[in-house]
Amino acid sequence: MIQAVRNAMNLPDLRRKLFYTLLILVIYRLVAHVPVPGVNPEALQQLTGGARQIFDLLDMLSGGAMARFSVMANGVYPYVTASIIMQLLQPIIPALERLAMEGDAGRQKLNQWTYYLTIPLGLLQAIGQIRIINASATTPVLPNFGFSAETILPTISVLIAMTAGTMFAIWLGELITEQGIGNGLSMIIFSGIVAGMPQNILRTWTQAQGMEGGGVGMGVLMVGIFLAIMAITMFVIVVVQEGERRIPVQYGKRVRGIKMYGGQSTHIPLRINTAGMIPLIFAQSFLAFPGMIAQFFVGGEGLAARIANGVVSFFDTRAPWYSVIYFLFVVGFTYFYTDVMIQQQDLPGALKRQGGFIPGVRPGKRTADYINTIYRRITLVGALFLGGVAVLPFIVGLFMPASSLLISSSGLLIAVGVVLDTMRQLEAQLLMRHYEGFIK
Repeated sequence: MIQAVRNAMNLPDLRRKLFYTLLILVIYRLVAHVPVPGVNPEALQQLTGGARQIFDLLDMLSGGAMARFSVMANGVYPYVTASIIMQLLQPIIPALERLAMEGDAGRQKLNQWTYYLTIPLGLLQAIGQIRIINASATTPVLPNFGFSAETILPTISVLIAMTAGTMFAIWLGELITEQGIGNGLSMIIFSGIVAGMPQNILRTWTQAQGMEGGGVGMGVLMVGIFLAIMAITMFVIVVVQEGERRIPVQYGKRVRGIKMYGGQSTHIPLRINTAGMIPLIFAQSFLAFPGMIAQFFVGGEGLAARIANGVVSFFDTRAPWYSVIYFLFVVGFTYFYTDVMIQQQDLPGALKRQGGFIPGVRPGKRTADYINTIYRRITLVGALFLGGVAVLPFIVGLFMPASSLLISSSGLLIAVGVVLDTMRQLEAQLLMRHYEGFIK
């Protein structure tokens, strides 16, 4: 990896791409420090329970902007949600499925609709998260937020600022994708995850020194243990993310004119973790939603208040059964999202159109059943892996006195995935220029 970066720095065009990517990330980090009008940063530290969980998730997806409730507090999460919705709707709505099969023109149209869908989702997310966080905190984070005659203008300014921040973040991500190195949106999220690591190391050091018998030695020990846990987790993530099952494929011979085409053998790589980290987002959002809604009814009287208190207690992240439920939800959502992705890929149809077949398996339904069976078997490994990544902080918390990992396990999954994808793109660029130099 280091050698690839060195080789890239020796090439003027790749060096320009790397510095351009770094410049865009610096711009994003600077804008992420601009708070929305009227925010009370001290109230953000008072969040607990389900509200704290969704707050931490949004902070990770916004690249650290949520911690200051800046104009980038929505981050790219509305766009991620819109993209997931469009993917899930394609098998349901035939018109969207036809667009997805029309090549670049169809994909551009789908991207345009995704951008349109991002705007109302950004507004709804801004309204929802402000109301929920205001209700969950002892002191309102935005005391002037509301739709009364006195607060309507500050509310509109906050919503416009947060929605504009989302679109600005998406635009910066597109600039990186088009003119830089790597996937832009992933790089923005990655920058926020890495930027929070020094603060987490300092917090771990401070907590270790405050323990009984603590001191410099205890601080070094705790930081070293967490760095070792992070290194082991990264190794496992790389192994699973790069793991695949290869299905052999044979293409029949075809004669066109006086030439013969085809006849070669290849394979289809089926990834162990096809769903990425999407199941983690689904599970966190699904489990945090009941607790956040119940927060509106806590503190009252009657049956509704008692039910709300029970819901908040049941979905509390500190409850002993929460990690078990979280693990099961991640496994279930992994199978669900993988099935959706398989249906969209339509591998049996693609093989049939290209004249390919799996040796020993009849084309058509038998091929589809064969691929689905293998996918479900290898997805079990990916689902258990994602479930383990999800509950890793809970497991570490049973044995370690520090409150959190240096980087959350889901954040580490994103970071490793972004680094692997970026390095693949960088090596592809280097390989392309190597062949260009060879031809010249």
